[in-house]
Amino acid sequence: MRAEQVTDPIVFHGEGPVWSESWGGLRWVDMLAGDYLTLREDGTVDRTGVDEAVCAVVRPRVGGGAVIAVERGFVLEEADGTQRRLPPVWEDPNIRMNEGGCDPDGRFYAGTMAYDRTEGAGSLYRLDPSGEVTVVLEGVSTSNGLEWSPDGSLAYYNDTPTRQVAVFDYSREEGLTGRRVFTDVLGGEGKPDGLTVDAEGGVWVAAIGSGKVLRYSPEGTLDEVLELPVSRPTAVTFGGPDLDRLYITTTREKADLEAEPLSGCLFVAEPGVRGLPVRPFAG
Repeated sequence: MRAEQVTDPIVFHGEGPVWSESWGGLRWVDMLAGDYLTLREDGTVDRTGVDEAVCAVVRPRVGGGAVIAVERGFVLEEADGTQRRLPPVWEDPNIRMNEGGCDPDGRFYAGTMAYDRTEGAGSLYRLDPSGEVTVVLEGVSTSNGLEWSPDGSLAYYNDTPTRQVAVFDYSREEGLTGRRVFTDVLGGEGKPDGLTVDAEGGVWVAAIGSGKVLRYSPEGTLDEVLELPVSRPTAVTFGGPDLDRLYITTTREKADLEAEPLSGCLFVAEPGVRGLPVRPFAG
């Protein structure tokens, strides 16, 4: 399976792709630039600024607009495009938001990492619809992909330096519990970045540095490999009207641009399986 190029290399560090009919299709972020991008039906791309340093992850809101993780907290975008910044969650300038997602109960999660990549310096935060922010996981190094199983009972999570995909049990009352290893990525040699889950329960992982997107069965067995023309895929999501297209973001950060000039492009593949509708934020 191979991917096709969708855009030119228009971002430095592409991340967090999300498909939602509520905003007309695909959005993803140019993370360190503080912008999110929207892919239009005619192939053109709109760019919207959010934060001068970071725009980490974007999810739709039930009532329209979006919830956005920025450098040290959250921004609520209204249906008319206006933005309201919530109070900063922390003050340490070495820590920034990185990736996240919404649980089956409409709560928004976003994890962090240190700019200098200090091990264990990050956390995973949960933003409730009420605006309350809770730390749900500490001692994280590079918080990345987070998504739930089709029935909502399991949550898959990547802390990249572990070289593993973790899985938690999930319930509204207890949150994330029972952390354990779902799979060692590429036999413990891969670096898992973003992930998504398909309608059959398969877990798709962008293995940054490998030039591959990997699908693991619900049992944790590698059963599909998607090859890319660049080595640094960052995140994946299903999109299109039938959720049968797999979009992949990539980065120019640390890439050999002479050897891999398409780094920073958006790619797409048709994997033969459908994704799940995005879970919106209930706030």
